[in-house]
Amino acid sequence: MKRMILVGTTYSGKTTLAQYLHNQKMVYRKTQAVQLFGKSIIDMPGEYLELRALYRALIVTSVDADVVALVQSAVEDKSMFAPEFASMFNKPTIGIVTKIDLASEKSIENSIMRLELAGAERIFRTSTITGEGMEELAAYLADTDEAVSLVDRSRDNRESPDKRKERLA
Repeated sequence: MKRMILVGTTYSGKTTLAQYLHNQKMVYRKTQAVQLFGKSIIDMPGEYLELRALYRALIVTSVDADVVALVQSAVEDKSMFAPEFASMFNKPTIGIVTKIDLASEKSIENSIMRLELAGAERIFRTSTITGEGMEELAAYLADTDEAVSLVDRSRDNRESPDKRKERLA
């Protein structure tokens, strides 16, 4: 399984994405420090992207990852990723558009464009509410010889998407 570091702004959905991929109950909270989800996901606080003085720490932490994931919320009108932002990492870089269930197609396309400009080599459109795009992302992260998907299809230990929608409404 590829080890991924999540880089994005505060409230872009990095922690929720990691919780979903690890079949954990989704608890909405602000990440205060670098957080590990098993051995496969490094969740960085948004401040590491938002404060340029912390870029060095972001680069150093990325050394432990196999792939850098730039996370962009589809409901955000702006992006903190400068053009060719990914060039600071000596790693494959993907883009993950989150919260696609809450955004218009135009907003989603704008997010994709921002991630492409930042240097993401492949883009995933995802929703942790509906599950859209999560299997594709999990398959990308899984090693080719690994038979088990990172996302548990039974989802016995997690709310259904319908119940989540009701709770969040």
